Amino acid sequence: MERRRRGLSFIVAALLVVAAMPFPGGEAATPLRTDYYKFSCPHLEDIVRAEVARKIQETVVTIPATLRQVFHDCMVGGCDATVLIASRNNDAEKDAKDNESLAGDGFDTVNRVKTAVEKWCPGVVSCADIMHLAAREVVFQSKGPYWSVELGRLDGLVSRASDVNGKLPDPDMHVKELMPVFQRNGFSLVDMVALSGAHTVGFAHCTRFLNRLYYYNSTMPTDPSIHPDYAKQLKDACPSNVGATIAVNMDPVTPVQFDNKYYTNLQYKLGLFTSDQVLYTDGSTKPIVDKFAADQKAFFDAFVAAMIKLGRLGVKTGNNGEIRRVCTAFNH
Repeated sequence: MERRRRGLSFIVAALLVVAAMPFPGGEAATPLRTDYYKFSCPHLEDIVRAEVARKIQETVVTIPATLRQVFHDCMVGGCDATVLIASRNNDAEKDAKDNESLAGDGFDTVNRVKTAVEKWCPGVVSCADIMHLAAREVVFQSKGPYWSVELGRLDGLVSRASDVNGKLPDPDMHVKELMPVFQRNGFSLVDMVALSGAHTVGFAHCTRFLNRLYYYNSTMPTDPSIHPDYAKQLKDACPSNVGATIAVNMDPVTPVQFDNKYYTNLQYKLGLFTSDQVLYTDGSTKPIVDKFAADQKAFFDAFVAAMIKLGRLGVKTGNNGEIRRVCTAFNH
């Protein structure tokens, strides 16, 4: 009996070691579960849903802004809401050059939800979890898929602009440059193309793609992979001397609806960024674009799977995190 007990203890200990080991590509075993706040904050999802709906009614910019900031947060040190931190010295994550284009409405959404949640469940729900619930809500409320969000993250304790360098995809990147950015976080080609589909909603500042319109190369000022009519439309909206605040829709067809039009747009040379259009011109990703263009459910399923995978990156637990009182500042 004693030998059997010792044997069981060894197996349990071994399982605990395995559970603590990171999975390949950066996704680690986490305590996340969909019913994490079932007893500690039972009305959490209702609160998030109502606040997000109110914010969307004020401005549709809420949709892409709230979704995009989750990606920018998780890809830099994990999903820990450190992109929300405001710094007096302008040296926090949100101050990095790659995060300058994040719209303030995304931050405002999370802050509003946090304030509402604190009234019902003070000191219980992390800003990191609120970010993921809010992102699901903006997708669903713009006619996209619904999924059960895994919860149980703590908020991070460090936010540095210098940590952002090289962690996020650039709009001028080609597939061979994009893939390492995603692969080191455990994403596949399908995941990468599915996450890129978030560009089916939202806008981009003209300055992020001017080179495609006016400065492609010495013999060809306009990128030939842009449809000529679309290039003209973009030039009308974005003259070469355009101001830094002027922006256009990422999806010229259904800019405020989460659907698969992003992929059909690529088939017709209507990709706004180089990093969008190359998904169709590169042989490794073109079949995935074609599949998602033909089958919206296939896109939705792949997007949900990729978002769940994204949400597991670098989750903070124990002494590595906290439940912030306000999302823009550390507790200490």
